Amino acid sequence: MSLCHNGHTLCSTCKTRVHNRCPTCRQELGDIRCLALEKVAESLELPCKYFSLGCPEIFPYYSKLKHEAICNFRPYSCPYAGSECSVTGDIPFLVAHLRDDHKVDMHSGCTFNHRYVKSNPREVENATWMLTVFHCFGQYFCLHFEAFQLGMAPVYMAFLRFMGDEMEARNYSYSLEVGGNGRKLIWEGTPRSIRDSHRKVRDSHDGLIIQRNMALFFSGGDRKELKLRVTGRIWKEQQNPDGGACIPNLCS
Repeated sequence: MSLCHNGHTLCSTCKTRVHNRCPTCRQELGDIRCLALEKVAESLELPCKYFSLGCPEIFPYYSKLKHEAICNFRPYSCPYAGSECSVTGDIPFLVAHLRDDHKVDMHSGCTFNHRYVKSNPREVENATWMLTVFHCFGQYFCLHFEAFQLGMAPVYMAFLRFMGDEMEARNYSYSLEVGGNGRKLIWEGTPRSIRDSHRKVRDSHDGLIIQRNMALFFSGGDRKELKLRVTGRIWKEQQNPDGGACIPNLCS
């Protein structure tokens, strides 16, 4: 808590919003602390601001802000990577947003088979090519496929994100496969939560990465057109009650 020279009080959060000027008398706010009000604030217990979204937690004032930054009930950011979309909301809202506003393809089932074609693979931009949403095991998954520069050469990358929190994401696994001319690359991993931004996942290289020369080799022909077929599947890991190990539950 801060005091202006006329004795008006303001919390530290609001102080930055008013550009260090007292909203009552317009005097400059100094660094004078109001210890009495700070003690009062320490004694307060307040509900999480995401209470209406389902969070039942109650915290002391100063612990509340730290919790809200990582609260599992906080809204998710839109996972669409083709633009800097600022929309936030719960998962059902974001699924509808992706379908209606971004016109994302929606599929049911836990297997996928996509073909990506680009007429001039040497002209690679730092942009997403495709986002597809899959619904299986009662959950939603985002399949990204894109091209971007890695050093001096472009690469192609496919990866899966889970529309939910990280702990839930660990219950699932996925595989991706791309190939041609008698060769193939296979990736297996755990989908990342959409809590991790698209850029964070991409920059960590956590997915199937295909170098340009290999992609053109898979494409066949005169190597002037990119033709990649990416297949894959999603499965749920189940705890084995006998041995404790995880066994895959394949989607029918």
